[in-house]
Amino acid sequence: MNSKKHILNFQLSELSENLPKKFQAKQIFNWVYQKYSAEFSEMRNLSKPLQAKLDSEFSIYSMEIAHREFSSDGTIKYLFKLHDGRTIETVLLKMKDKKIAENGNIIHQEKHTICVSTQVGCKVGCSFCLTAKGGFVRNLSAGEIVEQVLAIKKDREIDSSLKTNIVYMGMGEPLDNLESLVKAIKILSDENALSISTRRQTVSTSGLSTKIDKLGLLDLGVQLAISLHSVDDEVRNELIPMNKAFNIQSIIEAVKRFPYDSRKRVMFEYLVIKDINDSLESAKKLIQLLRGIKAKINLIYFNPYLGTEYKRPSKEIMENFADYLNSKGLLATIRSSRGIDISAACGQLREKKGDL
Repeated sequence: MNSKKHILNFQLSELSENLPKKFQAKQIFNWVYQKYSAEFSEMRNLSKPLQAKLDSEFSIYSMEIAHREFSSDGTIKYLFKLHDGRTIETVLLKMKDKKIAENGNIIHQEKHTICVSTQVGCKVGCSFCLTAKGGFVRNLSAGEIVEQVLAIKKDREIDSSLKTNIVYMGMGEPLDNLESLVKAIKILSDENALSISTRRQTVSTSGLSTKIDKLGLLDLGVQLAISLHSVDDEVRNELIPMNKAFNIQSIIEAVKRFPYDSRKRVMFEYLVIKDINDSLESAKKLIQLLRGIKAKINLIYFNPYLGTEYKRPSKEIMENFADYLNSKGLLATIRSSRGIDISAACGQLREKKGDL
């Protein structure tokens, strides 16, 4: 990598310390995050000498879009090539199309969610997850996390002012890269940057209970999603080996300590695998486990991939599981797998090797 500093790795206050005049940091943020400028020479309200100085010291983008895959459901999967030749995948999901009235007025704008990666590879080693098969390579910097969002919004010409949801559910365990994650959350939520409210940012974790506590103490206002996937430690040890260090009870206790908006629910992701965790007995245990927590259960179909022994549950099993939970007062929904035809669904992202 060249010696230039990655400007997306800087919070506004940090960038201002590197400039002759502090207000120039806001000007640069405006050009980068709101006008999607890729060159300092485009920043017309900065002097030519300052443009030249910035160009010699900073880079704006540090990665390139190596490939895009388009799903039949509108999902787009991006393959980014990083400065060191490594690759990550990021997914753009269109949640709602723009609706225009007959008179031409916009009834509502389109809504997007971006599923962001935080690591190259992953240490957790979940047995059902394709991402884990390549092992762990390195953490992403805050700037590399931010850049995924910025680059996709720029590429799809999504207006910077349009509200976008961010889910840290891509490659890697976000809380295993806590420092970069927290910095990225702060940069993305800055009103001078993309102004993505922390309420629109969801951190998904496999359950590093000590790190859940650390994130909670920061009280950033982010939403929390727990990848639970099992109701007893024996099965979860098989699915998520890390459970031996952070068992289910420690996770539940950390969740109860986590500060969250009283209007919101803690999301529990439950990947349903045929004959592993899909019984009504599991559903009954889930109700007991989450008693006292304002929770929502996201039931997810296991997404098969080549070489796995796990199988996708039937629609009937999924519906029976969800119906039972709902009948007992636990809010449960079945999440449709978006982008499954381009391997962009949960557990299908991984680093690509070889020719891009």
